[in-house]
Amino acid sequence: MKIIMALISVKSVDKSYAGRSGLISVLTEVNLDILHGELCALMGASGSGKTTLMNLVGLLDRPCHGEIHLGGVPTANLRDDALAALRNRQIGFVFQAFHLLPRLSALDNVALPLLYRGLGKRLRRARAAEALHKVGLADRASHRPDELSGGQRQRVAIARALVGEPTLLLADEPTGNLDSRAADDIMDLFLTLNRDLGVTILIVTHDPTVAARCPRRIVMRDGRVLDDTGVLPT
Repeated sequence: MKIIMALISVKSVDKSYAGRSGLISVLTEVNLDILHGELCALMGASGSGKTTLMNLVGLLDRPCHGEIHLGGVPTANLRDDALAALRNRQIGFVFQAFHLLPRLSALDNVALPLLYRGLGKRLRRARAAEALHKVGLADRASHRPDELSGGQRQRVAIARALVGEPTLLLADEPTGNLDSRAADDIMDLFLTLNRDLGVTILIVTHDPTVAARCPRRIVMRDGRVLDDTGVLPT
């Protein structure tokens, strides 16, 4: 049997925040492995801990206790600059609100992350054009966000997340601002990218229709993993 290694390993992770009456526990003893090439939905009611878990996996925050490994790299003792460099190389983010710069074209919005890698303008734009082609928007490269539909804006945001060739794509409610048809189209795109590029995708969602299309569904409740179905064998 072929062994598929974990891209993400979450080991005995706790996370608390300071509140007016003391510490508020958000995650308790979370253990989770996500393997290379998986497409997962992370579900749960508001306050279940799913967004906090995504922020920890995305190296945007640190756990109070426990360990998170990304691509076999333990992250607990990394300095902030090393953590940011690992995040920049390995992870792409997609958000519900798109976060596109209104005065930039689709092409330049997609190219923006490459600016922080020190790439020249010609190379940045060439890679951005390739990423737009992957999401089916090569013919909209010169359009600004206000000239695009909601679904097209989300495709631009996905292309921007892909332009750095990450191994992991984290999507926080990526269909939340879309109608059902556009949401279906975005899910079709995620499935295609997962199949054709092999990129690992974790989608935080409240939508059971979106979750049903993901081969693996992880359900959070009260800061713990309540259910985990469709996990690949190792």
